Amino acid sequence: MANFNTHLFVASAASIGAALIVANVHLITNADIPWLVFLGTLGGLLPDIDANNSRPVKLLFNVLSLMGVAAALHTLKSGYAPYLLVLIAAGTYLFIRYGLFALFNGLTVHRGVFHSVLAALFFGLLMTCISYRLLHWDVLHAWLNGIFIALGFIVHLLLDELYSTNLSNLRMKKSFGTALKLFSYNSMTASALMTVCTIMLYSIAPSPVPLVKVWKGTQWNNYLAQLMSTASSTAY
Repeated sequence: MANFNTHLFVASAASIGAALIVANVHLITNADIPWLVFLGTLGGLLPDIDANNSRPVKLLFNVLSLMGVAAALHTLKSGYAPYLLVLIAAGTYLFIRYGLFALFNGLTVHRGVFHSVLAALFFGLLMTCISYRLLHWDVLHAWLNGIFIALGFIVHLLLDELYSTNLSNLRMKKSFGTALKLFSYNSMTASALMTVCTIMLYSIAPSPVPLVKVWKGTQWNNYLAQLMSTASSTAY
């Protein structure tokens, strides 16, 4: 499998290319590009959250811990003395960072359900719902946020499969087929649970119709034709 730095670089490069294309067809402005690149890069690291003590999972639980502390302090700030708030903040951080972290590691298997197209759909829809329902982004940008998370996720899976192929003698390694798969074939319970969660997320996500209409109304076809023409000219 590819290492952390490789995943980081490739996911960033793919996200930059995708964001430039979306900007060139006027779906977003240039000011939106860094944000989408960030989300695509983040998506490119997400599949490894099921690897014990990997950088992505440590980063994820560090962020979740800080978010938990912020939420606890915001909710309880008016009802407790300062020293109690400090204890609550410390307890919240330790519970999430170490308690939930240990539980998550115990329940997940590397290259299990999180290394699948189903997980890409799940995280993409999760980001779309968070953007629309909690952060109050408009429908177009909420869906683009989710799409870029899913894009980075798929890039990670493709890269892992590429590294599962011994290109020198065209032989497959034992890990081939464990990264890019529709769902976890070895844990149908986990796959079924994630499928249910994905369906639920889709049911509360905004309608994708506005995104489709805007996409059809862009200069996408002309831009694609220009790309094909440029590629043909370069080839000859």
